[in-house]
Amino acid sequence: MSKEFIVGKKVRLVALPPYVKTAEPKPMLRPQNVIHLGEEGIVLDRRPGDFWGVRFEKGAFLMESQYIEALEDSTDTTAALEGELPAQ
Repeated sequence: MSKEFIVGKKVRLVALPPYVKTAEPKPMLRPQNVIHLGEEGIVLDRRPGDFWGVRFEKGAFLMESQYIEALEDSTDTTAALEGELPAQ
């Protein structure tokens, strides 16, 4: 059973995968220490195989849904991504 997330909404890293894959046209494997437990990011898109593109502070990575959870917040992060609101 896979979790569903809304593009543009915030998620939190709840477990560290053994490695992370960058969400670039030519993905690269990176060590897990480029992100940290509890770090928050914004969902960019959904990818095949239960993966989600998530923008964290140090870049965008492909995350399996088991490693992230949705955050409840009232801020419209989609508008912030598009430059309509100041990022928090």
